[in-house]
Amino acid sequence: MPEGNVLVSVDSKGVAKVTLNRPEVHNAFDDETIERLTRELRTLGEDEDVRVVILAARGESFCAGADLKWMKRTSEFSEAENLQDASALAELLLVLDTLSKTTIALIQGPAYAGGVGLICACDIAIAARSARFSLTEVKLGLIPAVISPFVISTIGESYSRRYFLTGERISSTDAERIGLVHEVVPDEALTVRGDTFVKLLLQGGPTAQAEAKALIKDVRGHSLEGELLVDLAKRIARIRVSDEAQEGMSAFLDKRKPSWI
Repeated sequence: MPEGNVLVSVDSKGVAKVTLNRPEVHNAFDDETIERLTRELRTLGEDEDVRVVILAARGESFCAGADLKWMKRTSEFSEAENLQDASALAELLLVLDTLSKTTIALIQGPAYAGGVGLICACDIAIAARSARFSLTEVKLGLIPAVISPFVISTIGESYSRRYFLTGERISSTDAERIGLVHEVVPDEALTVRGDTFVKLLLQGGPTAQAEAKALIKDVRGHSLEGELLVDLAKRIARIRVSDEAQEGMSAFLDKRKPSWI
């Protein structure tokens, strides 16, 4: 595995692990890290052998948000240059959010600002008990603009109002309570719990899981009306006649494991 600001490995089961590797700066990201993460995620998304993508980090922190040196450079940018720079982060979050593979964030330490955005763009988030979180932008005179759609979708408008405005620290317990993470486990159990979810996910059909993710995105925010109901009916009709669904149903009736397991 080559060294770098982002480490990527894929095992024989199709489980990819993407690891932030800047522990000396608490895995804060800069333009280079954002570009590398985006590129690696796109590659994994196009790899038919990849089933699950785990987002993790080395060192004491999960991700401290933007790198201070990078922030200093951006403070000297023109508005047009800042727009281009912010658009790169927006692209990264969109790629992660819409990845066809199931994504799991394993949060072993503090996650601040943009680091919270990364978590909210993942499908499943598991935190170590010692992890803590904060949307710190207002303390710097900034706003969490780019990450806001993902954070608001995850914790809702009410909690976003509180934490966007206060910038206060959120404990792992409170993070679970407000839906920022799905589970909190003892620090030493984080990897094991992640493996448990991987095993669960590998039981499902990969195409069905990708379609289920797309379904959530398309249904979210829409009222239950005729056009949506027609679309939903078309989706399940299309899936039912697919090779994967036919195999899944046959395996169930034959009391055997489907071919993807």
